[in-house]
Amino acid sequence: MAAAHKGAISFGLVHIPIELYKTTQPNEIAFNQLCKDTHERVRYKKYCPSCSKEIKNDDIVKGYQYEKDRYVIMSQEEIDSLKAEKDRTIHILHFTSLSDVSDLYFEKNYYAIPEKSAQKAYELLYKALHSLKVIAIGQCVIGTKETLVAVMPFEEGLMVKTLFYEDEIAKMPKDIIHPKISAAELKMAKQLIEAMKESFDPSLYHDSFQEKLKNVIEAKIHGQKIVSATPMEKESAIDLMEALTQSLTAKKAEKRAH
Repeated sequence: MAAAHKGAISFGLVHIPIELYKTTQPNEIAFNQLCKDTHERVRYKKYCPSCSKEIKNDDIVKGYQYEKDRYVIMSQEEIDSLKAEKDRTIHILHFTSLSDVSDLYFEKNYYAIPEKSAQKAYELLYKALHSLKVIAIGQCVIGTKETLVAVMPFEEGLMVKTLFYEDEIAKMPKDIIHPKISAAELKMAKQLIEAMKESFDPSLYHDSFQEKLKNVIEAKIHGQKIVSATPMEKESAIDLMEALTQSLTAKKAEKRAH
């Protein structure tokens, strides 16, 4: 896997060269777009209406529109030349508790891997953050944007999470109504939650829809008949307390069976 970003973490006079690697990988089935009649792949051509011809990637430049149909042209070399080494460095601005940062602000996760020469400084920062139960807030240039980031410890080392800026967070489109909840309803809900509590084990979960999709594709390859999913029966309306009671009773019976 190629590094998504090469830079460093800097706090005070401590400089830790690192590389950032994505923490996730795509695993969903990808479909190609085909012509309905011939089943050939649909091709997308980049076309310039003034030149009346298809153009190649080498003929394309970046342009910022400052007025209608007027652009400032920026080459990749000009953009890269603006990035000094210090811009690629994550400059830690301050430290804070993880609970101080709303989940709304977290965007992407990266593993922070130190260069060999920086392993001791990396370990020192990791252990200090872990011991104090704090995270670091910093900034660095990633791509063409100065990005707000959080540096935090996890089981094996440091993780860098990119953050949204405040003006990138959309307001809730509608107000949430908070109807009155009775003490009995709240007590029953808590009992159901307690009955359903167990440790989180990510290995227990998988994308069952992708599995069904793969099975159907395999069946179609071999010319087998495709069986449609059974429609879900429409549930009748049920009283909230009755739903909680039935759910709790079923959960207790399930635990006794095990």
